[in-house]
Amino acid sequence: MAEELAEVTEGRKSDATPILPGLGYDDPEEGKNAERAAVSVFGKVSNQALPIRAYLDQTVVPLLLQGLSALVKERPNNPVEFLAAFLLKNDPMKQTKS
Repeated sequence: MAEELAEVTEGRKSDATPILPGLGYDDPEEGKNAERAAVSVFGKVSNQALPIRAYLDQTVVPLLLQGLSALVKERPNNPVEFLAAFLLKNDPMKQTKS
């Protein structure tokens, strides 16, 4: 890395900021948009690539624990129906009507 930096900055003023090829964009807004696009694609791909336990821990377990906690407090006659209704009502992936 130091050798690359020396080659790139060779012949430039010492107070100039070093430029490394492939790092950054001329337009900062373009860089931000590209980063957002990459992160959104990475998020979609990474869920598919996660091990089963990690996938469940990130997607289902937090809501399921909230539902089980509410279930224990309420102690309804039909706990399965109560939990199903809780999960559907509090689903973070559910699209809200605008």
